[in-house]
Amino acid sequence: MKRVVVEHYGGPEVLRVVDEEDPRPGPGEVRVRVLVAGVSFTDALLRAGAYLGGPKPPFTPGYELVGIVDELGPGCARLKEGDRVGALTVWGANAELVCVPEKYAVEVPDDLDPAEVVSLIFPYMTAYQMLHRTARVSSGETVLVHGAAGRVGTAALELGAVAGLRLFGTCAGEDKAAVERLGAVAIDYKREDFLARVRELTGGEGVDVVLDGIGGQVALRSFRGLRLGDPVKGDPGGRLITMGNYNTMSHGHKSWQGWLEWWPATVLTVLWGTLSPRRKVMGYRVQKLRIGHQGWFAEDFQALLKLLRERRIHPVVAERIPLSEARRAHELLDISASKGKLVLVP
Repeated sequence: MKRVVVEHYGGPEVLRVVDEEDPRPGPGEVRVRVLVAGVSFTDALLRAGAYLGGPKPPFTPGYELVGIVDELGPGCARLKEGDRVGALTVWGANAELVCVPEKYAVEVPDDLDPAEVVSLIFPYMTAYQMLHRTARVSSGETVLVHGAAGRVGTAALELGAVAGLRLFGTCAGEDKAAVERLGAVAIDYKREDFLARVRELTGGEGVDVVLDGIGGQVALRSFRGLRLGDPVKGDPGGRLITMGNYNTMSHGHKSWQGWLEWWPATVLTVLWGTLSPRRKVMGYRVQKLRIGHQGWFAEDFQALLKLLRERRIHPVVAERIPLSEARRAHELLDISASKGKLVLVP
């Protein structure tokens, strides 16, 4: 089989495609013949060595996949050969054959486009669980989404509209129209002070929820933009959900300056949230929540499949790229923000 390998940390140039013996599933594992595997900014973080808790080279990137079970390991009973499944792998999905734990494989209908479905496993799952499992939003609440034109940001706006939320989204000026088409008030972060704008839009109260994939100073300022609660009345106030470190990358490589700026501000934000009785800071990582709540993952995936069938969400596939061109896929990530999901097709 063929698989993509990161030989050492760096830019897209460190990727290569190798031929290897087919893997065999171990106890409790199923082997999946990959139909599509996702390529995301998180894969760039992994490749550059900027992902917290990521693997050391050599390793295969790829956060998510959809494929067909073609061999069962010892002890597998739920799935059978020929079943179509999706899996959140975190890394390892960019290959023709991948072995995954049976308990982490979710069943996928055969009649849906696997390239659209693979977007549900990571970007839409992240947005859905941040809104409903972590922030526990209610209809009518105000939500600020940072990076609203990105894949997770777009998913959050679509899902927020379904949930009846009042939405604001930070983005570059050229993306304002796209964000506004999704029903959000767009805030050009290059030309506007997002904190001042949010306070203006909420009459000085602040927002109920911020979804932040950037962290650092952005998280610190976002915390200041949260609505104050009243503990006596059982009102916890605004919630800041952090889930990324976007500014620790620069031109496709790990940015040490970005890390030095990100860490102190992020630690201060978490400390501030811990000490405050009127606002909260909560971290989210899709793979961490799944470990303790695989039932939630499967349940939320079914909810997303339902929304996809009803066309209430619209995953956009930007390009289907051959597995052999994985480097080009990563170059597209690094050149500009993707206008949809990039997928590798073995």
